[in-house]
Amino acid sequence: MCCLAATFNLFKYINLTPQISLNDRMYTSKVRRSWDPNASAEVCDTTYSLYNVWDFNASVSLDTKIYGFFQPMKFLGDKVKMIRHVLTPTISFSGAPDFSSPFFGYYGNYSYQDSKGETVTKKYSLFPNALYGVPGQGRQGVVSVSLANNVEMKVKSDNDSIGEKKISLIENFSVSQSYNFAADSMNWSNIQTSLLLRLVKNFNLSLSATWDVYTYQLNSAGNPVRVNVPRWKAGKGLGRLSSTGTSFSYTFNNNTFKRKDKKDDKKKSGSVDDEPDNSHELENTSGDFRNNRTGNSETADSGLQLNDDGYMAWEVPWSLTFNYSVNYGYGAFNKKKMEYDGKITQNLSFSGNIQPTKNWNFGFSASYNFDTHKIAYMNCNISRDLHCFTMTASFIPVGPYKSYNFHIAVKSSLLQDLKYDKRSSMTNGVTWY
Repeated sequence: MCCLAATFNLFKYINLTPQISLNDRMYTSKVRRSWDPNASAEVCDTTYSLYNVWDFNASVSLDTKIYGFFQPMKFLGDKVKMIRHVLTPTISFSGAPDFSSPFFGYYGNYSYQDSKGETVTKKYSLFPNALYGVPGQGRQGVVSVSLANNVEMKVKSDNDSIGEKKISLIENFSVSQSYNFAADSMNWSNIQTSLLLRLVKNFNLSLSATWDVYTYQLNSAGNPVRVNVPRWKAGKGLGRLSSTGTSFSYTFNNNTFKRKDKKDDKKKSGSVDDEPDNSHELENTSGDFRNNRTGNSETADSGLQLNDDGYMAWEVPWSLTFNYSVNYGYGAFNKKKMEYDGKITQNLSFSGNIQPTKNWNFGFSASYNFDTHKIAYMNCNISRDLHCFTMTASFIPVGPYKSYNFHIAVKSSLLQDLKYDKRSSMTNGVTWY
């Protein structure tokens, strides 16, 4: 793939960006198809050689930035100093020829008579199993328009060195749509919108939505089909929400509920005396292990970590992650309204891990089904480091796929065949409870 692009400045405020993209592929086989009237079937003929398949497209875009400032009235308070709105409009045009025409030789066609005696012409690609795809069919002449918005607020702050800070009200809100001049119908694309809000420091809310701009009718078989009648011509508004969704994820671990030690903060800031008090590190002639912060040689050789009092530092690393997603889309078709009814789907998954000792590790993952109000899937696993051996066990305690798997093997790759496996599954009829 080759891409050439450059940016020029027009009238100091408008950016002009022309771009040309070229895709080149090489394949070693070509499949030609024809119709055999005697067998009433399609016949394929594969030839092997080196075939060069390429396509290209050209585009040009114009964009600029428009700034708007708003200062709240004084009777509303002086906490908010200024609100800034940045609007970024972009207009682009892209075009490409019809690569399915005989001039390029990437597609073929043949005709045959169906059971009703009617002549049917079928167009097919000469490279059906192409790894990197083939050029598309139909001409393209698309004009796209998008609007991106950003809204920030500057407020007074006593915690900042300059006495003010910026707060993001809308990180990004964009709307885009395109029109294809080369298409014979359905020229308008769906309206695409996206919203990004920075709610707190480490949490962002991201939403994307698609708005359908065409209407639906029933065909001869009674099935809904999209027709070339825009919604605004049918008096149904500009567009109808067809799909949207968002997801939330958060992880709890050892550091989630820890409070910062004020003494540590003072040490970092240099408020504590530079000369540490080493009186507690003097040699303890009574043999009290708690006063020996460095530990003895046996403790050092064993790899144990000691705390400030000389005891073994016992820490249990753990983590718990929640992931929730909600999506809205088309459901069943309502023939009275001639519209699709909306459908909301939710998904909740969670996973965790805990390591009580250096060699033990426990983990699990599960998901919850909001339709059945049950745990849809759960997988638990346990592992143990046995120095020269490794032992692992996993099991699925709920659901239709209840099973377990136990594995113990030698670590050394030279003895990789020295292992023991025990498992159950629904396919071999072995159950475990």
